[in-house]
Amino acid sequence: MSLTGKYDQQNIFAKILRGEIPYAKVYEDEHILAFMDAFPQSPCHTLVIPKKPSRNLFDIEPQQLTAVITGVQKISAAVEKAFSPDGIIITQFNGEAAGQTVFHLHFHIIPKFPELTMQRHGRGQMAEMNVLLEQAEKISAAL
Repeated sequence: MSLTGKYDQQNIFAKILRGEIPYAKVYEDEHILAFMDAFPQSPCHTLVIPKKPSRNLFDIEPQQLTAVITGVQKISAAVEKAFSPDGIIITQFNGEAAGQTVFHLHFHIIPKFPELTMQRHGRGQMAEMNVLLEQAEKISAAL
């Protein structure tokens, strides 16, 4: 099975980009959108996605990828400033076999706190929107 393929305009991130699904926005510019993961692996788990459709790392144009990874760096620094975790995991999956569950390129920024156990990717409990909005506000303020 190829890692490239047709982009699904009905995936959840495409719906978020169109404003069809509520989300807790952290940051937005002409290239990227950053928002809180509704099923966080750790508190303050943030996602960064390109606005331009791409299924994964293999579908994105190099110039767009530069904007996305620069955004990941910027948002990660704000997460660190806002919450002072002991570490930050930055991860990205390509293909179902690798753990990708939403087929729109996205990077996970997952703070590590020693006193908390991380949830498994795609298997956590949905967070309350008010908590996500508070976390998003703190990260945004740290930008």
